[in-house]
Amino acid sequence: MEEFLEKLAEILEEESVNATDELTSFEAWDSLAILAIIALSDEKYNVQLKAEEVRKAGTAEGLYNLIQSKK
Repeated sequence: MEEFLEKLAEILEEESVNATDELTSFEAWDSLAILAIIALSDEKYNVQLKAEEVRKAGTAEGLYNLIQSKK
C-alpha cells in the first residue's frame, strides 16, 4: 500500500498521502486526478475503474481496497 500512497501523492501534488485522508480534501482532487488514478489502476494493477467508483471510494485506503477487490 505504501507504493500506492506514494503514486497517489504524486497525482494529487502532495508530499504525502495517508490511508485515512479524504480524497476530496486535496486541492488537486478534480476530474484530471480521477483520470490519472484510472490510468494508474489500469497500468500498474491491470484493474479497470470507472470515474464514479473512484469518486465513491472516499479515502485513499478506500481507493486502494477498491483496486485490490477487482484484481
